[in-house]
This record gives sequence, structure tokens and C-alpha cells, in this order.
Amino acid sequence: MDERWAIAPVEGGGALLVALHPDGQPAGPVLREPDLAAAVGSRPEVTRWVWRSSQEIYPRLLAAGVRVERCYDIESAELLLLGHEGRWGEPRSAAAAWARLSGKPVPADPPLRSTTPGEQSSLFEIQEEPIGFEALLRVYAEQLRRHQQAEYPERMRLLTASESSGMLVAAEMDRAGLPWSASRHRALLTELLGERFAGSGEPRRLTELADQISEAFGRRVRPELPADVLKAFKQAGFQVTSTRKWELERIEHPAVAPLLEYKTLYRIYTANGWSWLSDWVHDGRFRPGFIPGGTVSGRWVTNGGGGLQIPKVIRKAVVADPGWRLVVADASQLEPRVLAAISRDPGLMEVAGDAGDLYKAVSDKAFSGDRGMAKLAVLGSIYGQTSGDGLKNLAMLRKRFPKAVAYVDDAARAGEEGRLVRTWLGRTCPPSGSPIDDALLEGPSEERQTDARHARARGRFTRNFVVQGSAADWALLMMAALRQSIADLKAELVFFQHDEVIVHCPADEAEEVAAAVQAAGDLAGRITFGETPTRFPFTTAIVECYADAK
Repeated sequence: MDERWAIAPVEGGGALLVALHPDGQPAGPVLREPDLAAAVGSRPEVTRWVWRSSQEIYPRLLAAGVRVERCYDIESAELLLLGHEGRWGEPRSAAAAWARLSGKPVPADPPLRSTTPGEQSSLFEIQEEPIGFEALLRVYAEQLRRHQQAEYPERMRLLTASESSGMLVAAEMDRAGLPWSASRHRALLTELLGERFAGSGEPRRLTELADQISEAFGRRVRPELPADVLKAFKQAGFQVTSTRKWELERIEHPAVAPLLEYKTLYRIYTANGWSWLSDWVHDGRFRPGFIPGGTVSGRWVTNGGGGLQIPKVIRKAVVADPGWRLVVADASQLEPRVLAAISRDPGLMEVAGDAGDLYKAVSDKAFSGDRGMAKLAVLGSIYGQTSGDGLKNLAMLRKRFPKAVAYVDDAARAGEEGRLVRTWLGRTCPPSGSPIDDALLEGPSEERQTDARHARARGRFTRNFVVQGSAADWALLMMAALRQSIADLKAELVFFQHDEVIVHCPADEAEEVAAAVQAAGDLAGRITFGETPTRFPFTTAIVECYADAK
């Protein structure tokens, strides 16, 4: 039985709560209890808690030792519903939803709270709800009605439920933290960069390389400033448009080698150096502040610390606790498999029904065994590389997998024409001409509304959106299933990015966790896309150190 209760914090740490009917209407009197965590913890029979914001409430519950199975996040749902209705960018707070419902002026969303690196300070300071409890209940009931108006109501409800589950996962991962050895990190920095000089100067190796670069040019050059580097190359007789590696490698000049090394080490120094370590790693854990659905495609972002861009060399500092292991699982060739599932292309689903190398299987079907060409063709169809050799490869792919190519072609055409496109579950791209659309496609819209290049750029975006966003749909449900399957173990989810998940667990649980990851992926495939031949295999490693996983 799906027993739902709505709850809202009130001043002084208490809570208002009420049981709900399936239509969102109260099923009893509103209760007032003195302690929010106690109110939730004393009702284990509740299968889903309805509240305004998981980011506001759930960390406080976790701090009190209260874990919930499921929730409905009203503000997360509002964002998804607005997008589905073509109103992306409108304020998504509960106060804004109530204002729209009651015909009042709609307030702007409050600014995001800043969080001190490595801490969760704002998460434990719950403010009184911005609207009354009765208004919150009416917003929820109206959202249930709006779900029913969606193009595919069941899918939309599933998307909302999975996004709400993602909010729970994010809070739990931030509480657990990714195991991180500060001593090993410091040793790595000293090995790579040399000792630090007193004051704010760069470490020894960067200083040495900067001197080598200047000596090669015959004048003082600041290698951290691209404009200074480009000017030096110009004076040396080389026309260089950027300091990107691929362009510098084409130049025969004694400054190139030390400059490339400097760029690599400087990136580590600024992104994951001693200051980063001091700011972001506390008590042996890195907590980047996960934000589910932080991009328009549904992919996650982090509050800071470069949590989704940990360099491989720095991964050597991610070390399991003594007697524990890291189960690092990477979904294999996820986006092509998602394309098979959403396009219902019989040939591609057959290929994706094998847990082996999908690109090799595609090459055997359509490219005379040339795996490299097959990979370029598949990724080109998803990312919009449809000119030159890409056009020829796409024609070969279309001949063998017509429904798959037609699916992304249709999405691209819809984008070019300014229409909305949706992921499989109903997450919707920003409307054409919206401020978010501007940011995605770069350049002011008033200069591009009649520009064919703008239409093509939007088409490339929507072509990828339907695949990448549907992969994010699957990943949410995979995480939800995995969270439930390991709930009775000591194992803890500690990291997630796009198609990779890390579970920290006792060594004797590692094999069970690895099996649970694959089972969660299989279940998510069935729940998200229905029964298809497509499989979603993982490449899984059980390691003590993250760097050893790949």
C-alpha cells in the first residue's frame, strides 16, 4: 500500500504533517509535532514523504539517524513540469507555484545558498516554509493533475519519482563522502610539483618549467597567461591561434615540451593542489555537494571542488578505509545502448542485446569489421557529426539501422524548427529563444533568430539531448534501485557521475555489491524503456584505490 504523508518544518524545529489521499487531498487532520526527525522516524509505515525540498529537509533527517525510503520533492517536480509545459526558466519554487495557482504575482526564485567548501552548513539550518502548509498541499494536488496532462503521464510520474529519489541519493552521498587520503594527496603533489616555496609563489617544478619556457623564447614569458604565450610564439615566427595541446604539438620549437608539461601540472596545481585539499577534504572525506538534474539534460553537477573532474593521477588519493573496498562500476557504451532502446531499431537492439563490445558488433554488421569507423559513425549520429566523412559514415549506418538514425534525425529536425523534444521519460529541452537556449548555443538570440547556423546548432543539441537525457533517466532509476538493494548492508554510495558509480563497502560485501550494481542496471533498463532486448552491462572493478579501477 502506498501510504503518503506531507510534512513541512516549522519554527523551533517542529513539523506540520498530514496523511494524504491518492489525489493529494488530506486524509485526516493536520498534526503538529515538536521534532521533525522524530515525526518522520516514528512512522516507518509511510512509504513516501511529500515535502517542499529534499535539500532543505533530508540532510537534517540523516543527521538525526532517520533514513526514508521514498519522497516526493515538490520543487523538483515543479521544475520538470514547467519544462514539459514549455515554460522552462520560469521560477520553480513552491512559492512561485502557489502564486501561479492562486493568480498572484510570481516571485523570483531565491538565490542558491552558498556552501563553504567541504561543509554542509546550510543544509542543517532549516528555515520556516515560504508558504503555508495548506498552500503547499494545494500545489502538490495541482502537480498531480498536471502530471495527468503530460504527453505520457506514467512516464512523467516515473521521471518525477526518480528525480526525487536522486535527491535522497545525493544527500546520502554527501553525508557519507568519498574516502580521501590527505597524506597520499600531499605526497602526490610534492612528487609532481616539487616542494612549495614560502609565500604564494608556485612550487619548484612549475618555477623550473617557467624558466625553461622563458629561456627558449629568449625573454620572460608567463606560461599561465595564454595571451603572453601566443605573443611569444608570434614574435618567434609562429602563427598560433590557441595554446591547445593539439595545436602546440605541430610546432617545432624548444618551448613546446616544457610548455605542455607546465600546462598539465598547472592545471593540477590550481584545480587539485594544496589549497583545494585544505578547502574540500575534511576528516578523510571529499564532499562536493551533488546536485541532481543540474543540467538541462538531467546530468548531475556538483556545488564545487570539481567533483566530476577528478584527474586520474589525483584518483590515487581516493582510498578505501582499512578492510573496505571501492566497487567502481562504469556503464559500458551507455549512450548507443540507450539509442537502441528509445529508437526501437530491431538491428541495433539486437547488437545492444550482447554485453560485449557494441562498436565491434556494429562494425561487423555495417562497416566490414572496421571498429574505429563504426564508433565514429555511431557517436557522430548522436552528437551531430553529419558532414564530410561523418556524412558518409552516417549513410552506411542509416542503411543498416534506419530507425535509430531516423530517431535522432527527427529530434534534430524538431530542434531546428524550434519545437520541443523530450527524453524517453519526459524531461524537456529548453524552448527555442529562451535565455537558457542562448547559453547553450552561445551568442545573443536577437542576432541569430534568422540565422541558419543557429537552427543547425539547436538541431545538434536536440539530437544529443534525446539520447543523453534518456541515459540520465536510466541512471536515476539505476541509482534508486541500487540504493534500495544495498540498504541492509554496511555499503554506502559515495560517488556518481553520468555513467559511473562508486560504492564503498566492507571487503566481504564487495562481490555482493558488484552483483547489485548490475542487477540495478538491468532493472532500470526494464523500468525505464520497457521490455527490450537491449542490455546495460557494467565494467566493474573491486579496488582499494580509485586509480586502480581503470
